[in-house]
Amino acid sequence: MAVAVCAIATRMCARAKIRKKWRRLDCLLEDLRKECDTPVPKLKMIAEAIAVEMRAGLAEGGSSMKMLPTYVDVLPQGMETGNFYGIDFGGTYYRIVRIELGSQNSGGIVVQEEKQLISDYVKQGTCEEVFDFIALELKKFVEAEGEGSSGSIVKRRELGFSFSFPVKQRTISSGNLVKWTKGFAVEDGVDKDVAECLQQAMDKIGLHMRVAAVVNDTVGTFCLGHYQDQDTVAAVVIGTGTNACYLEKVNSIVRLPALLTTSKVMVVNMEWGNFHYVGLPRTLYDGSLDADSSNPNDQRFEKMISGMYLGDIVRRVVLRMLQEFDEALISNRLSTPFTLTSRSVADMNQDESPNLDQVAAVFRDVFEISEVPLKFRRIVADVCDTVCRRSANLVAAGIVGILKKRWWNVGASETERGRRLVVALDGGVYQGYSKFREYLQEAVGKIVERDMTPYVVLSSANHGPEVGAALMAASRSPICSVDTEIA
Repeated sequence: MAVAVCAIATRMCARAKIRKKWRRLDCLLEDLRKECDTPVPKLKMIAEAIAVEMRAGLAEGGSSMKMLPTYVDVLPQGMETGNFYGIDFGGTYYRIVRIELGSQNSGGIVVQEEKQLISDYVKQGTCEEVFDFIALELKKFVEAEGEGSSGSIVKRRELGFSFSFPVKQRTISSGNLVKWTKGFAVEDGVDKDVAECLQQAMDKIGLHMRVAAVVNDTVGTFCLGHYQDQDTVAAVVIGTGTNACYLEKVNSIVRLPALLTTSKVMVVNMEWGNFHYVGLPRTLYDGSLDADSSNPNDQRFEKMISGMYLGDIVRRVVLRMLQEFDEALISNRLSTPFTLTSRSVADMNQDESPNLDQVAAVFRDVFEISEVPLKFRRIVADVCDTVCRRSANLVAAGIVGILKKRWWNVGASETERGRRLVVALDGGVYQGYSKFREYLQEAVGKIVERDMTPYVVLSSANHGPEVGAALMAASRSPICSVDTEIA
């Protein structure tokens, strides 16, 4: 009898411990939700803070955002014809495209594309090795074009170069690297002209191509967005990293040299990944990720938003939860930074199966953890949703901040306040994460004043960086004589 009573007591004690562990996990999840919470009043404050930082950056007043002039004040209008090349380098993939403008009397864009992962070897090499890699792969692409490609008989190839790192431009076809970001640890290259570096690498291997334009990935996305819809006024990329650009009045860009352009407007590259504001909803997990990153205290906004970091935020939360729940489940893979990608976060977040099979698959295939309780899988799905919603809400606040500064400011005319405003969006997180797109649209609708909501349009610009870069090459090529100042 005494043995039976003892056994029952032991089981009851074990169950009580398990219940206590589940309550602890619920508390950790609730704490995460509170720390990531972005109610509309907070998002409006963040939007206003971004607008303030934009003004300071344009005036070189110590902004956390660089607000770099791009010298993009002329864009193609759809009447160009010919073959042009575009490349997008930075983040996860290296993409190459050839576009045919006006082919077969369609007036559209025919795209031939190739992409490949950028290896760690390239990311940790020298500047010369980076540009040699870019040039060599571009040469392979050109040489592999079929005989039926009209690009194969073009004597002078024109290239648009989307370089997804901060660059201080001097002209549309030249600019000096400010710093490497997105996890690149290249040992040199800062202050070098990236167009000149690429041109030298192409000349060295006999690739007869001219760098006609250098743009940021967001500027490329803007160019494609504007080509598709001339009401496009801004662009945002949410991929491995994140950035935004928009159309600014030239007389507001204090740092722009006098008499350098006769245009009234110019695209400005914000470099908003480095936006810093004390009101951002940062968590302990954001702090530990930042401290362990290759660039501590830098790109904090990006680290809360972009694809390179979303997975590791979730990984850190899961690790903390398993430390509380059952340390025996913790694997070496779970303890290793950046093993979880944003793609896996999206898969878990959007898992609608009754037993959350996709969550279980990620734990098995990524973390090498085979047995995870269904209740714990549900908590992990909630973690993914919380991190995703915060990211989308912060991007929404950024978009509204741009519109407030440029079109909805105190001195804005009725024409400016009442115009249709299209924001072009691209990047792996935006294109591949449907819940992110849903939350982004929802948040913009909540932050924007009700009478302005009908005028704001979020538009997809898939392949924006590389195709937009090729379009910029077209607008700057002597082959095409038609170009028009941006309205």
